Amino acid sequence: MHRVIVLYDEVPDADSYAEHVELCHKVPGSTFRHGKVFGSPMGEAPHKYYAEFEFADEAAFQAAVRSEEFMAAGKDVAARGLRPTIEFAEVG
Repeated sequence: MHRVIVLYDEVPDADSYAEHVELCHKVPGSTFRHGKVFGSPMGEAPHKYYAEFEFADEAAFQAAVRSEEFMAAGKDVAARGLRPTIEFAEVG
């Protein structure tokens, strides 16, 4: 399983982010999830909001990150002034 992990320093505006989520759900071969970060084991969590795309395998991940829909979601998040940390992970 492969994931794209998206970490936000601040909670995005709910109405604006709802529009962004619609684009994220169009990324082929993915399951998209998101939500508020509510804590950490020690002290305050460094991030306030979390999102992820989940893909069944590397082939689905590779196809999706090259898709027009994934690129559109990336451009949209930047246009909204959000600057998340984005990481890719292989999950066993």
